[in-house]
Amino acid sequence: MEKNNILKNYSGLLWLLAGITVGSIVGLIFGKSVESIKPLGDIFLNLLFTAVIPLVFFAVSSAIANIDRSKKLGKLLTIMVLVFLGTILISAILTLVASWVFPIHQQLAAGNLPEETTKIQSVGEQMTQLFTVGEFYEIGSRKNMLALIIFSVLVGFSTLYAEESGEGFKKFLVSGNEVMKKLIILIMKLGPIGLGAYFAYQVGVFGPQLFGTYAKALGLYYGVGAFYFVVFFTLYAFIAGGFKAIKIFWKNNIVPALTAIGTCSSIATIPANLDGTTKMGVPAYITNVTIPLGSTLHKDGSSISSIVKIVVVFAIFGKDLAHVDTIILALGITVLVSIVEGGIPNGGYIGELLMISAYQLPPEALPPAMIIGTLVDPMATLLNATGDNVAAMLIARFTEGKNWIEKGDSSS
Repeated sequence: MEKNNILKNYSGLLWLLAGITVGSIVGLIFGKSVESIKPLGDIFLNLLFTAVIPLVFFAVSSAIANIDRSKKLGKLLTIMVLVFLGTILISAILTLVASWVFPIHQQLAAGNLPEETTKIQSVGEQMTQLFTVGEFYEIGSRKNMLALIIFSVLVGFSTLYAEESGEGFKKFLVSGNEVMKKLIILIMKLGPIGLGAYFAYQVGVFGPQLFGTYAKALGLYYGVGAFYFVVFFTLYAFIAGGFKAIKIFWKNNIVPALTAIGTCSSIATIPANLDGTTKMGVPAYITNVTIPLGSTLHKDGSSISSIVKIVVVFAIFGKDLAHVDTIILALGITVLVSIVEGGIPNGGYIGELLMISAYQLPPEALPPAMIIGTLVDPMATLLNATGDNVAAMLIARFTEGKNWIEKGDSSS
């Protein structure tokens, strides 16, 4: 039964890998003549681009509209947000440093991949275009994803503060979110065919050298991910409560870690996390808020993969991830990815679309990022899910004081 459950949980991932594998073989065999099947990939991407706009709107606005406005949670939520943002940025910066130490060098002919041309703009014009649009209909363009997110946040808060008079609209947002999630699930059924066709095209055009880029990317991700999991989670536990907290964390994090790997889902790991953090001595009021919210808003693994995807796409397109504004934008995208993708099926693709929009890249930049996201999913889930447990310990430290372990029912 356990083997069947694992196969069921990973069925989507296995089908995507099967499509990529078949596409690779087809590309190697038929070479550049395989360009004729590229439209299959284009159809898949177009469907995804079309559905993702209403999905982001409903997901973000409904989440904010349903926030608990209780003042009692004010301090806890403030500390929780700071801890979440802090660990997300630390994991992203660590990955950036690793990408400079172990660079993924440009190996592909950038001239073969189209780039979207944009006129040179001032910093002010770039910021205006990035955060806002001039007409409402422009909010529906994939090129304006950040503006869409900001608009969705404003709609969510407006609904929240409308209170009873906004209840009908709140129900509409919640219902729309559920419908759009189902739509994404349906579209992703075409993922093995769409990604397989695109991968066949890429291998056929660029040859086996493409595999070197992906291999380096996977090595970078799993290397950084493993280092972050062991070293930084231990460091966070130490900050939370010294050596005693380290022992308590790792002792009670085994079951959540195995659950995360077995289910490949942060949401499915919530029960194990709730039990684990309770045994760690984290107060119930912190656990009951931090773990559910963390499963959707706190994604250290996604933070690392977001940077790796940017590094890979930049390598393929011959861009340089060294300028200050480029780095700051990458970190901003990483934070937004962690927040937006939570609770959305295949939510990592939202971040990839945001990356394409922010850096003005063509649609051809999406498949490589999607492939990386697919291949790193197990490690990403492990970091995303169990990162909530050590975050809960940190939140307990900053809300309850340094003696929080002694106050709780520690299992040590």
